[in-house]
Amino acid sequence: MLAALLVTGPGPGVAFDRGTLTLETASGSHRFEIEVATTDQERALGLMYRRHLPADAGMLFLYDTPQAAAMWMKNTPLPLDIVFIDAAGRVHRIERGTEPFSTAPISSEGDIIGVLELNAGRADAIGLKPGDRVRYPGLPAHTP
Repeated sequence: MLAALLVTGPGPGVAFDRGTLTLETASGSHRFEIEVATTDQERALGLMYRRHLPADAGMLFLYDTPQAAAMWMKNTPLPLDIVFIDAAGRVHRIERGTEPFSTAPISSEGDIIGVLELNAGRADAIGLKPGDRVRYPGLPAHTP
């Protein structure tokens, strides 16, 4: 059973919603097929135990209200880029190339409404930077 979890993803009782998220950067619009974590149970599991994440895939953690948040890499074998999203639906900050299995907290450094996890290196590959727009139906769509 553990081997199946390590290869295929979340275990029994956790079925993440799926969707498409777009990051708008100076280099253009970049689409990602994502899983969405909205419950405490889903946010606690996140991408733990995953050994593979397609290049244009990720996980979006959504919060009901803007708040400070911290992530960690416990039980996560994949290095990730962690993108903190502010209440206006823009990139607040990016933690690039996180260390697999680390229990060190990675702070949002301010109030956020969401967190996007991508494969390490994807943020740099698309030129993602703070202030870039994040488009997803569960995020605010304020105009600049």
